Amino acid sequence: MSATISPLAPTSYPDLPEVRGVRLATAAAGLKYEGRTDVLLAVFDEPAQIAGVFTTSKCTSAPVDWCKQNLSKGVARAIMVNSGNANAFTGKKGLASVELSADILSKASGFAADELYLASTGVIGEPLPAEKFAGVADGLVADAVANKWMDAAKAIMTTDTYPKMSTRRVKLGDATVTLNGIAKGAGMIAPDMATMLGFLFTDAPIKASALQSSLSECVGGSFNSITVDSDTSTSDTVLLAATGSAGGDWIEDAADPRLVEFREALSSMMLELAQMIVRDGEGATKFVEVRVEGAESATSAKRIAMAIANSPLMKTAFAGEDANWGRVVMAVGKAGEPADRDKLAIWFGDIRVAVEGERDPDYSEEEASAVMKEDEIILKVDLGIGNGGATVWTCDLTKEYVAINGDYRS
Repeated sequence: MSATISPLAPTSYPDLPEVRGVRLATAAAGLKYEGRTDVLLAVFDEPAQIAGVFTTSKCTSAPVDWCKQNLSKGVARAIMVNSGNANAFTGKKGLASVELSADILSKASGFAADELYLASTGVIGEPLPAEKFAGVADGLVADAVANKWMDAAKAIMTTDTYPKMSTRRVKLGDATVTLNGIAKGAGMIAPDMATMLGFLFTDAPIKASALQSSLSECVGGSFNSITVDSDTSTSDTVLLAATGSAGGDWIEDAADPRLVEFREALSSMMLELAQMIVRDGEGATKFVEVRVEGAESATSAKRIAMAIANSPLMKTAFAGEDANWGRVVMAVGKAGEPADRDKLAIWFGDIRVAVEGERDPDYSEEEASAVMKEDEIILKVDLGIGNGGATVWTCDLTKEYVAINGDYRS
């Protein structure tokens, strides 16, 4: 957790309402940090329906494996999250620490181990001292109350400079339901998904299969459309829990028309959280939206957009406020997707800098430079060969990013 708050941080935070059936508690277990909370517990008054999406890394952390294994049951009684240690690349010790963590929480809560979900974030390769949970587990269970959202968001931070929270209210049939979400992440951020944790809660009566469909659908345009540094973590986890405490009939069919507005609200909330992560990118000073249009397909457009967003040369150009459209051309060309040099057009903000394969005849260095001095920048590329489009979000790459990650383990 940095002492210097990102210049792109929000100026205020939402007052998250209660999600009926969810209680929260935090504690300081001393896993890595001194003098701050590093454990979050979310407890469900009744068994909650649960859905999850995870990293595509082939070197997943032990908590990710644990959650995947339990997800087939589709029911959760509690989620415990720790910061400071990722419990990743820890071999048999990682599995043992997960089992010990679950056993400690199971004894404190009275819930079955396969209804407990665990997530960890922090340093990779260091064994997790799970025995330290024994000193806080009873207190976490006893102290859990509604509406400790700010405390919860702070407890899961690592190099984050601010907590990340969002909320939505939406009609679901005759009922009005609440959606709350918290997330963490600032570095090692790239699909799919990021060194990022996200925990989403709703009191909607939605069964696990329909909940999973909704989460999987919404992740593509949110958490899987951001990048800070192109590095995919071992630990990415997003869990969505539904308590059903809002009342009404449980929704089991993913195609139920009542889910349309719910998914819109879920997608909007997830995108807001994802963009907060980019705005807190390690050392970031610019928030950048990359729009690609006119590609052969949406898939092709996204690959090109990510090639631009992940280019170190492009990201340092944003940091240096240099409207270097030649680097955009480079990134488009290296993406390996269909493109026609002589149909390419590029804009920085509203300023078209290149068209039909060369510099725009009306190009103004002064106007383009003015766009690059803004805190928020839109870069648009039109390939001119199809109807495919995609948008991704990234940030600049500064000396501070190198400083943060050069000293990360010290």
